[in-house]
Amino acid sequence: MSVRSRNIQAARWLALLAPLALMAGALGSQFFGGLYPCEMCHWQRWPHYAAIALAVLSFLVPRTSARVALVVLAGVAIAISGAIGVFHAGVEYGWWQGITGCSTPFSGGSANMLDTIMKAPVIRCDVPQWTLAGISLAGYNAIFSLAAALAIFVMVGKRT
Repeated sequence: MSVRSRNIQAARWLALLAPLALMAGALGSQFFGGLYPCEMCHWQRWPHYAAIALAVLSFLVPRTSARVALVVLAGVAIAISGAIGVFHAGVEYGWWQGITGCSTPFSGGSANMLDTIMKAPVIRCDVPQWTLAGISLAGYNAIFSLAAALAIFVMVGKRT
């Protein structure tokens, strides 16, 4: 296997595993940690879902050029999530104004939808629910997503 093939193979795995790990963390903090996502948190998840689908497809297509294109698209999706994470972290840190109001989680299944909505916690997009070393979950998503996207682009772009 050539160096180029190994780089593409590594990029494919990173394009799959990075968003899977980030989504596992996001969903784990939601369902096991009790941290409800705000609207901008959900915005960061959609590109990761797309990246996972694109990366899985890159393992299924037979042509190398199609694999590379899918991996690059997955990298772009991961970078988009990172960019949204930068924006969201900036809103949390008060660097700029957000463009959305608060949102409330709705679990459904209740006969009285209004009662369920009224009892749900209000999740503000401009207040981090959790931080580590002063960095919020949106900030960590930005760091890890942008680093993974950059690594994918470097690996795909390497010729030797």
